[in-house]
Amino acid sequence: MSTNARPTLQDVADLANVSTATVSRILNDPDKVGQAARDRVEHAIATLGYTPNFGARALATNQTNTVGAIIPTLSNAMFASGIQAFQEVLAEAGVTLLIATTGYDPKIELRQIRSLVSRGASGLLLIGNDRLDETRKYLATRRTPHVISWCFRDGADQMFVGFDNYAAAYDATRRVLAKGHKRIGIIAGDCTSNDRARARRDGAMAAVAATQDAQVVQVIPAPYRIDAGRQACEEMLRLACPPTALICGNDVLAAGAMIAARNHKLKIPDDISIVGFDDIGLASVVTPAMTTVRVPQIEMGRAAAGLLLDAVAGKPDLTGVRLDTQFIERGSLGPPPKKG
Repeated sequence: MSTNARPTLQDVADLANVSTATVSRILNDPDKVGQAARDRVEHAIATLGYTPNFGARALATNQTNTVGAIIPTLSNAMFASGIQAFQEVLAEAGVTLLIATTGYDPKIELRQIRSLVSRGASGLLLIGNDRLDETRKYLATRRTPHVISWCFRDGADQMFVGFDNYAAAYDATRRVLAKGHKRIGIIAGDCTSNDRARARRDGAMAAVAATQDAQVVQVIPAPYRIDAGRQACEEMLRLACPPTALICGNDVLAAGAMIAARNHKLKIPDDISIVGFDDIGLASVVTPAMTTVRVPQIEMGRAAAGLLLDAVAGKPDLTGVRLDTQFIERGSLGPPPKKG
């Protein structure tokens, strides 16, 4: 073997003094080969630093043991725990995960889906149900098993594993209103191509509309960034009658709003209450600790992996899995100021 060449199956066989067929059997079904031969092959693999060519094996068997997850962003923690749980279940099944991001752009999502499928991904995890008709047609034509997560729809012809964003935001806003707040500001996520952000915005607005005397004083869509939350809050605080409570589309936006409130010398929650969504790690370490909606990320990731593995094996479950969120009340929520 050349010192610059990658070790081959034949190199392993030569060093272990066995046939290439024996090496292949040990790699694929080791229990069918005697211990002595297995020891020699394993020693040869370690000595040579040999890595099996799974790409060639996949072409031969049409099984890649690979699935893909296409998520909007890796820039904050809202997907981290769920994707980690998703990957852990796949790993237990011997399946490799490939991850791609979209930047919330449906055209990029289609490009990433095509890329992962062309590389042999046998199933996909997708976030949300907003996507191009061309993407839906591609998935249907290719018959690519896929699970849609971070949202849920009853009676759909696709597999959903998630929660009701509208209901969770409605419930959180109702709890804020129960504290006595009448002027509500909503810092929504950017609702373009984001059904989860729209559902949270609409749920909050519906809860206010259903409450006598309360009003939404302003709705500002914003990218999921701390500086965007800060700027949106600054804009609301310049109103003649600013809100006494802010409902934010996620915890990152809420953290930005908290910065803006402090810049205006406002006390939280004495002067203004701020509520987030997701319950990422940030929510419990800010001061005061953030009231938010806890999303069942870990349960969602594990359930999504289980459904996707079943679908790849030809056993899709279109009933899906609906999970519950939890309202977590912490120090950033209180009654409105008496002057309000």
